[in-house]
Amino acid sequence: MTSTQNDGFLWLAYAVLTFLFWGTYGVFLHSGQLAMADSANGRYKAYLFVGIAYFLTAVLAPLSILAIKGSDWSFPGRGIYLSLIAGFVGAAGAFCVLLSFGAGGMPSVVMSIVFAGAPIINAIIALSLHPPDGGIRSIKAPFYIGILLAAIGGALVTSYKPNPTKPQSIQIGKDTNPSLTKN
Repeated sequence: MTSTQNDGFLWLAYAVLTFLFWGTYGVFLHSGQLAMADSANGRYKAYLFVGIAYFLTAVLAPLSILAIKGSDWSFPGRGIYLSLIAGFVGAAGAFCVLLSFGAGGMPSVVMSIVFAGAPIINAIIALSLHPPDGGIRSIKAPFYIGILLAAIGGALVTSYKPNPTKPQSIQIGKDTNPSLTKN
């Protein structure tokens, strides 16, 4: 058994952690953008700190692990190239999420579209790069039904999401509850 194989369910735990992290990503990103208190540049300021967080987790952590595990520090060109593309498309996706928020998209809608659409795109690209034995015709109907359900699920969550309550403005020194005013 190679180090990439696991006969347990550790892979599933990591997959669950991933969707928990990514499921909270949009909400925290939007909240960070708003908390910057800069309507013109808040999204870019928030993205800067996303980049710092990426640096801390995606550069320092693997460097530490490679050093601890005694890596030979060889990096084949194709591996570098494909990994850089992965980084660019991941960062571009995060940036587009921020741009979507800046254009008026709400996290509950934007992230539902993102997370419903991403598996569909993933399936198309993965099948293009790594077709199954027997070709596309060998794919069973439940796979296509799953793709369709992902699209339908994203559309339903987006269309029927509950709207958050609007914050009430409070005027200091004035009673904002009309039922308490005296005639």
